[in-house]
Amino acid sequence: MTAVECATADEAVAGIADGSTVLIGGFGSAGQPFELIDALRRGGAGDLTVVSNNAGNGDAGLAALLAAGRVRRMICSFPRQSDSYVFDELYRAGRVELEVVPQGNLAERMRAAGAGIGAFFSPTGVGTLLTQGREQRTIDGRDYVLEYPIRGDVALIKAHRADRAGNLVYRKTARNFGPVMATAATTTVVQVAEIVETGAIDPEVVVTPGIFVNRMVEVR
Repeated sequence: MTAVECATADEAVAGIADGSTVLIGGFGSAGQPFELIDALRRGGAGDLTVVSNNAGNGDAGLAALLAAGRVRRMICSFPRQSDSYVFDELYRAGRVELEVVPQGNLAERMRAAGAGIGAFFSPTGVGTLLTQGREQRTIDGRDYVLEYPIRGDVALIKAHRADRAGNLVYRKTARNFGPVMATAATTTVVQVAEIVETGAIDPEVVVTPGIFVNRMVEVR
């Protein structure tokens, strides 16, 4: 697979359909692909399921997508923060569904999707409302609950630099969920600060190999 270089963010997200499950990178605003999210909002796709660590901050990026009414369901770890008022209002009005997933399970469920793992047992959340009704098993005296992979139709992520083959490196904490999301989606779209010639990135520091990247756009 060869990553396609797109001229604009709108071109990069073209074709995302109504009802898609979209994995969106970022830990709060760190690593959030704002330009790709804005392009998704302009593209008009709706009835989306969005998987992200947070449920939007302030009025920009994911919060703006929520405010535009494009999201039917949020799957996240931190739906409520001091600046998540957009999601808060929508949820209280019954205009968006919510599935809360503990952060480690959220990452592992996406990693499982990318690795082709059918399901796994995790101790996180056992005995809480988050795991009610789930299959549970006791292994070596400890209780675990069955967790299923989270797959995306599309992943929108942000990296620091890509080469023309789509190999990615990230910048510090902005990496967060990017690598697992890139492996868990049918189509991965990435925005980067810089696209360099193939071979300009030391293979030893590549975090996401280009085989997982479908489209990329340079955003300066």
